[in-house]
Amino acid sequence: MTDTVLKRAKNRYTPLWLFTLLVIVYMPVLIDLIKDWYADPNYSHGFLIIPISLFIFWLHKDELIIIDRPSLWGAVTLGIGLILLILGSAAAEYFTVRFSLVICIVGISLYFLGWWNFKQNWFVFFFLLFMIPIPGIIYYSATMPMQLFSSKAASWLLQLVGVPAVCTGNIIVLPNYRLEVAEACSGLRSLVTLMALGALYARFTLPKVWRPIVLFVSTVPIAICANIFRIFITGVGAFAISPKLAEDFLHEISGIMVFLVALFLTIIVGKLLRWTAKSTL
Repeated sequence: MTDTVLKRAKNRYTPLWLFTLLVIVYMPVLIDLIKDWYADPNYSHGFLIIPISLFIFWLHKDELIIIDRPSLWGAVTLGIGLILLILGSAAAEYFTVRFSLVICIVGISLYFLGWWNFKQNWFVFFFLLFMIPIPGIIYYSATMPMQLFSSKAASWLLQLVGVPAVCTGNIIVLPNYRLEVAEACSGLRSLVTLMALGALYARFTLPKVWRPIVLFVSTVPIAICANIFRIFITGVGAFAISPKLAEDFLHEISGIMVFLVALFLTIIVGKLLRWTAKSTL
């Protein structure tokens, strides 16, 4: 009776065979996902998601308890995942197909682990969602509003520091340069990576429930603010130094700059939340 569920599962190969079968069924989906991770730097973090999830699960393996019987909710969840796979494949909707993979993993795990064990390790399965790129319909519907908002905010900051700037749509007009806030500069591309890091940081550093949620949600405005800072710095560089500087050097390093600024702000918010936790003790 002292064996954990994990040790007990070693004597039963059913979970292993099911996961193997799942990999075979989803092999085309996994290949497409890997291609996206490799081709798009904004989603290259996808290579790390599954290993990190497995590592977190392994850290807590000794906390698992033996269950009397499998959870039927797991079987229901697996069924839902397979239905989503069929519907997504029929409609050629890649996000639904990829999302169904996570649902199937949840279903198999919930079936064999039981509800209590699954509840204790819910973050492992939630974290898997970050390996899926943003759905096209959400990406394209959110890009333009973020472009316009970032352009207006950056233009206001430029005016605040004395740089003559006029914002017309997603273009900031300077005396010697027209700064276009393109689709790639909307800040949406780096959001998924930042949210994944924010969730991971919150999981290991913050107590209770509401503080990790606050930190996770805060990654959205943080990503927007970091992108506005990127446009602002580019505008200052173009006006004060040279338009060529903005087009070449600043453009090349701006993606890294946005990510580092966003990561720094996320850590600051996390430190503040940890401080509030200690001050209430």
